[in-house]
Amino acid sequence: MANRQAHGTSPAIRRPLPPGFRGEGQCRQGLAARELMRLVVLVFLAASAFGADLNVPSRDLYAGWLKMYDLKFDDAHQIFGEWKQSHPADALGPASDAAAYLFSELARLGILESELFTDDAKFQNRAKPRPDPQLRPLFDREIEQTEHLADAALQTAPADANALFAKSLTFGLRADFASLIEKQDFAALRFTKQGRAFTDKLTAINPNAYDAYLGVGIENYLLSLKPAPLRALLWVTGSQVDREKGLENLRKTAQYGHYLAPFAKLLLAVAALRDNNRSLARELLTGLHNRFPDNPLYLSELDRLTPKIGPK
Repeated sequence: MANRQAHGTSPAIRRPLPPGFRGEGQCRQGLAARELMRLVVLVFLAASAFGADLNVPSRDLYAGWLKMYDLKFDDAHQIFGEWKQSHPADALGPASDAAAYLFSELARLGILESELFTDDAKFQNRAKPRPDPQLRPLFDREIEQTEHLADAALQTAPADANALFAKSLTFGLRADFASLIEKQDFAALRFTKQGRAFTDKLTAINPNAYDAYLGVGIENYLLSLKPAPLRALLWVTGSQVDREKGLENLRKTAQYGHYLAPFAKLLLAVAALRDNNRSLARELLTGLHNRFPDNPLYLSELDRLTPKIGPK
């Protein structure tokens, strides 16, 4: 996500208040927790918020990501496992495998429905997830291997784009797990901020890393929807709240991104639903359904956009 300055206490306090803030007072801790969760809920997989468009993306790894979008997780794990065997020094292999473990759990728990993003009451009142106890050790194993390989690569080449992508991916994955599964919202926000250093360095090295703009888009768009007191609180701690900038960056990833382009299109569909632009939402969801026919999410959302004709 954008915002290059450090997030220490003193610099944050000196930031001017965002436009439109009229000093309504401090928000309650409970509201802040719910809204912070809303911030990270769209951070799909980890990479979902911190991506990188590699100059020469692996065709094999990309095939695994496409399997994930189509909810074929066994196939994705097989592809990633083969990649790890043939590329033992590549941190993106275990990072992708960790993403597949997390995404499969999100799908199993029903956390991927876009109604969670458009129906605030349903999101806030949802039951606490019951995670699969056998999944967490597998997830942690891949995260630890990712960090080991990425740190080794960055010691040799600090500008290694692949390692920066993988490193930022681990923080995003941890943020997703903490927020969406464990309901630890502030821990998730901490992971999100820690990943920014790697995302910022990546985009500084390669401005055409279009997947990386997804995180900037999510931050700006979602925070622009928050109540003014919370918006100001997040602003002074280094967040951005520009709605139009958020949508612009989501469009960049949707049009030019690689691993995360399908997810960016889903987020644009969610934004269109919030704006009551049903035709744009239907167009985006139709494209996703045609590309990933085995994922029922897109079709179910299309069904909800179809007018129901009752008996005469």
